[in-house]
Amino acid sequence: MRTTILTLLICLVVASVTLVFAQSPVVRVLPEQVKWVPEPDGLGFQQAVVEGDPSKPGVYIVHVKFPPWVMSRPHFHDETRYATVIKGTWYTGEGNTFAPEKTVALKAGSYMKHPAKTAHFDGAKGEEVIIQLMGMGPSITTRVDTTKPLFAPSK
Repeated sequence: MRTTILTLLICLVVASVTLVFAQSPVVRVLPEQVKWVPEPDGLGFQQAVVEGDPSKPGVYIVHVKFPPWVMSRPHFHDETRYATVIKGTWYTGEGNTFAPEKTVALKAGSYMKHPAKTAHFDGAKGEEVIIQLMGMGPSITTRVDTTKPLFAPSK
């Protein structure tokens, strides 16, 4: 009986140590390591995947860069997305009508939650904007008006 208990304890200790060492290593991404990918027909819009894969199930983190005077037209996503402004002032609006003049300004350090399936438009006005988006994939972007491109000038 003592041998059985001692064997079980040893197995538990070995399993615990194995679990600790099997965990993923710390991930650090420096700004110069971010790989920006331009969006075709995005008027200079770029995106960088920092963690995960937005096209697959699981957590993803992407950085999005809007050049001055570029916004997305109304669209929505199937998943809830969590946004933090890293640089500049990000202009955000809700609804099916593209109205850059009715957007809310969010300066660097601001946070916004986009609930799933909520139509919205967002982007930059007079300066470059970088935001960080987090969500659970797979991520799908659906344009409200499919006859127009996703990106448009904001002035």
